[in-house]
Amino acid sequence: MSIYVVRFMKNVLGEYGRQSEVCQGTLEIDAADEDEAREQAKARFCKDQALHHWSLHADRIHVKPADFPS
Repeated sequence: MSIYVVRFMKNVLGEYGRQSEVCQGTLEIDAADEDEAREQAKARFCKDQALHHWSLHADRIHVKPADFPS
């Protein structure tokens, strides 16, 4: 199993109508691969945020392996 950092990202309009990317939540997930990490993170994000679906608070999900120093 590996550790993945999963970020839930949302596009919002900032000052002067400029679009910016905002992180709605970050989770560290222990999973066999990126797909499993994404699915576990979706379930946990929904539970933590009391949502029926993760996309109510985010537009996309970024998954990448955790970068721990050796």
